[in-house]
Amino acid sequence: MNEIILLKLGELVLKGLNRRSFEDKLQANIHRRLHPYGQFRVYTRQSATYVEPKDDSCDVPGAYEALKKVFGIAGLSLARPCEKDKDAILATAKEFLDAELRSAKSFKVETKRADKTFPMTSIQLSQYVGGELHEAYDNLEVDVHHPELTVYIEVRDYAAYVHAQAQPGAGGLPVGINGRAVSLLSGGIDSPVASWMIAKRGVALDMVHFFSYPYTSPEAKDKVLELARLLTPWTGRLTVHVVPFTAIQEELRRSCPEELFTIIMRRFMMRISQEVAKRCGAKALVTGECLGQVASQTMDAMLVTGSVVELPILRPCIGMDKEEIVQIARRIGTFETSILPYEDCCTVFTPRHPRLRPMPGEVEAAEQALDIDAMVKAAVDGIERVQVNL
Repeated sequence: MNEIILLKLGELVLKGLNRRSFEDKLQANIHRRLHPYGQFRVYTRQSATYVEPKDDSCDVPGAYEALKKVFGIAGLSLARPCEKDKDAILATAKEFLDAELRSAKSFKVETKRADKTFPMTSIQLSQYVGGELHEAYDNLEVDVHHPELTVYIEVRDYAAYVHAQAQPGAGGLPVGINGRAVSLLSGGIDSPVASWMIAKRGVALDMVHFFSYPYTSPEAKDKVLELARLLTPWTGRLTVHVVPFTAIQEELRRSCPEELFTIIMRRFMMRISQEVAKRCGAKALVTGECLGQVASQTMDAMLVTGSVVELPILRPCIGMDKEEIVQIARRIGTFETSILPYEDCCTVFTPRHPRLRPMPGEVEAAEQALDIDAMVKAAVDGIERVQVNL
């Protein structure tokens, strides 16, 4: 029989009456992610999800690697199904895990007997298979506490399955089960990490990028689109809403106090992002803000920034230090692109002494000279929408 992929579900199994909706969303996401690798049958039985190739043309190793980045999967392993017979299980273990059995120095066998009609108990089957493997491989010693290799046997309703240690999956919840949000993607290290963290909690994303040509180059825009592409194995297809931001920044430089420039600029970013959210059905905004990291990310500054929108602002990086964010960026593959030396709109017209603790009244007074609604409308009307696929 062909190899299959056995998926372990994480916190999905703790759900109550709505668990089926989580499983259905996960299966839909899996089907979309596996499309380039062939036709697979995906189904869930007894708290495990099975991914079976429908024919020999399927790229099972490619599918296995792709599924490591699907949120909602806690662990996954390549498994070999066989008949529910002790000798068939033993023969499958020898054939399927031969290389691992020959290279290991110690091992144990663990059995999970979900099918209680199977005539042997879990302990009996583990003892039988373990004893036979010990005799067949001279290099192996039994170590039930700290084995180098664990042979896993699962006896389920329709077949038995043999596999080695499961590899960790992406965890979290299936993307889309918790609605949609708009994430502000600047091109730095923090915002891709924030987007990834929110997607892990089951949120589908649209991206907003503020582009200040000619102060920022086309290469800076390409960098942001590449960051979005690097996120798509985790998030699925993304739409990047590229906002023309030059006119707003030039008007702020002419009309507003220099020390309030960044705060007022970020208030415009929030207003525009909320308009994008309304158009795409999103229920929240996402930023990469980290408390105290820069002047615009003090508690006072974030209070003033967020007061112009009604939608909740999700800040998954808020309590992390920079090294923690960098570690995640390296793990998800965005770090090297994030540090490419292209300026973004947040580095244009940076004030020499930005206000650390702005007061709402003084910021609102500084905005009186601006036609806020017209400026926001012009920016939203000029948005370029770029589809980014896997």
